[in-house]
Amino acid sequence: MKDELRYIGEKIQKNKDIIADSVLLNLDSKLNQELLILSLPKEQLSEFNAELVFNIGAILFAEDNEEEVKQNFLCWGARAGKTATEMNTSLTATLQYVSSFRSVIWDIFMEELEERHFAPITMLDVSKIIDPMLELVSFEIGKQFENHNTKMMNIAYSALEELSVPVVPIFEGLAVIPIVGDIDTHRAQLIMDTALSQGNALELNHLVLDVSGVVMIDTMVADQIYQIVQSLKISGIETIITGIRPEIAQTMVSLGLDFKSLLTLSTLKNALDYLGFGELNKTSKKS
Repeated sequence: MKDELRYIGEKIQKNKDIIADSVLLNLDSKLNQELLILSLPKEQLSEFNAELVFNIGAILFAEDNEEEVKQNFLCWGARAGKTATEMNTSLTATLQYVSSFRSVIWDIFMEELEERHFAPITMLDVSKIIDPMLELVSFEIGKQFENHNTKMMNIAYSALEELSVPVVPIFEGLAVIPIVGDIDTHRAQLIMDTALSQGNALELNHLVLDVSGVVMIDTMVADQIYQIVQSLKISGIETIITGIRPEIAQTMVSLGLDFKSLLTLSTLKNALDYLGFGELNKTSKKS
């Protein structure tokens, strides 16, 4: 049995280039269109395919270095997955491409295997050895796609987060951060980091934190707001809280939350009037 497996394995390795090219030639037209990876230089792609074919042959008689050969399959899958994601090839098309290696190998060697009168059990053993390796490749490709999707989602989420904490300069030394939605620990840290960095960049003296778009202010949210205000104060920026709606104010009172140590005003207009910018606006209109 070992001799038969070695014969088949070495035969596959010897014909790796033929098999590699046959994989490309036997792709159906639909898959051909979907596989953007095929736009790679033919020589480079053939060499890449031949590497997988060689490892398929090697695993059939790998006794002393089986783990090394398995690692080669994983490395090939990782490179294939990475290339496919970079070229926007779909996961489905990439997995179909890997699956085509199996059918091409069988088609090429079936006649010769029949002529040598290999027992059916030998064919079954070959399949039992090769199939798990191709599944290993598919698993690694799927892993690369998952990592790529996670990376893209994190980039999109970071961009969305930045948009969720806009710092809007109004006058020299004054800006507003309108907050909409919930405030959790992560977002509070983002607000603090953004306020501190932009406050320094814009050379702010005052910052209006408008919470009219915040649905609920509980003990945790109140503490987060307090920490933001104190951090800005240390940086020399005075913070005014505006937009606490009456129903939220009632809830805060019932929870025993106290904002007396913070400067709070009902609206952004009141904050501008308090800072003297309201009168400045009136003067500019008269002129």
